[in-house]
Amino acid sequence: MSSRIDYLVQPGGRLAGRLRVPGDKSISHRSVMLGALASGTTHVTGLLEGEDVLCTLGAFRAMGVQAEGPQDGRLTLHGVGLRGLKPPAQPLDMGNSGTAMRLMTGILAGQSFDSVLIGDESLSKRPMKRVSEPLGAMGAIIETAEGGRPPLRVKGRQKLRGMHYVMPMASAQVKSALLLAGLYAEDETCVTEPAPTRDHTERMLRGFGYDVSVKGATRCVRGGGQLKACDVDVPADISSAAFFLVGASIAPGSELVLEHVGINPTRTGVLDILRLMGADIELLNPREAGGEPVADLRVRYASLKGIEIPRELVPLAIDEFPVLFIAAAAASGETVLAGAEELRVKESDRIAVMAQGLKSLGVEARETPDGIVIHGGRLRGGTIDSHGDHRIAMSFAIAALVAEGAITVRDCKNVDTSFPGFAGLARRAGLDLQVRHD
Repeated sequence: MSSRIDYLVQPGGRLAGRLRVPGDKSISHRSVMLGALASGTTHVTGLLEGEDVLCTLGAFRAMGVQAEGPQDGRLTLHGVGLRGLKPPAQPLDMGNSGTAMRLMTGILAGQSFDSVLIGDESLSKRPMKRVSEPLGAMGAIIETAEGGRPPLRVKGRQKLRGMHYVMPMASAQVKSALLLAGLYAEDETCVTEPAPTRDHTERMLRGFGYDVSVKGATRCVRGGGQLKACDVDVPADISSAAFFLVGASIAPGSELVLEHVGINPTRTGVLDILRLMGADIELLNPREAGGEPVADLRVRYASLKGIEIPRELVPLAIDEFPVLFIAAAAASGETVLAGAEELRVKESDRIAVMAQGLKSLGVEARETPDGIVIHGGRLRGGTIDSHGDHRIAMSFAIAALVAEGAITVRDCKNVDTSFPGFAGLARRAGLDLQVRHD
């Protein structure tokens, strides 16, 4: 039985210096998937070596893909082509990763063999019907456990038909799963999204030489093509940078530079929201790496104010809301979020768990069905249960910068799924954080 990890964070301090956070998780997952399915050898640099991405890599190794690494963010993949995967001998374990499970379902729907996708306790509670049902309409056969949850049993040898799917809710994972299944389908597969979501799959498919047509809110691929190996340079993850962007914004005297951060316009909602709150964030040396825009971000302390978060920014910051709630708690006035019901089906119910944690620190937080209302104020010290959710654990660690007493965050083991080395990097930046093993 593995031991539990808690964080003990002393109050106060400021963040300073230059940091490079680990590689982008979304792009790392996709680089492994497309590199494995391409013809030829793909070289990846900057790969996030977190547990989620290693689960994805392990799944492809179990299906016969040879790879060297990862070491220091470098990975070499010897692609087997779209139809070169071998039947796995056992269920494919996606660990804690909803991204991996949903995207893999799209890929596996087009294979000539049966497969089973499993995950950890948290992932096993997450809804998969929004992927399995539209894939079913394409001709896939996917059996789920009760309530549309994992494990997922994907039947091979099905003839997939292209279709035009209008998504009821904005989700990059669902869009990506359908486009990846579309590589194996007859004719054209199109997905129309109700609001913009991250477009890493579309960009990377093009990087691997596969044509993706984009017309307004609709993305289309035609089956029958092939992926050609290429080099992928993974930028630093803006979702990981977000903890330090908020920390430096709320802790007086802070000035921090975050290097080589991905600033894909479908991911910069966190920058837009923080700036609307009054944050002082500057983009330095904007450039391109592997088809993705990157820049160094300089952030200085600023007095934040509460805002009503524009609904159009919600899908562009969906993973960053836990730490944005900390910014709201440290701001003056009221912050209102609506249209974010997807937060209730992440690694935890992030609205409920964050509201509960903020209240235990003395912050006024009121849940709504699709969001939260937070009144900024003083934060006391206290003990927080992260419910095994990596982003909640890191968010409350950052909250200690403006708390009146120490904050203990329980159950932080899953931080390694998305941000290996978080505690060490946070300490280097100026957070007084101790890791305790139970």
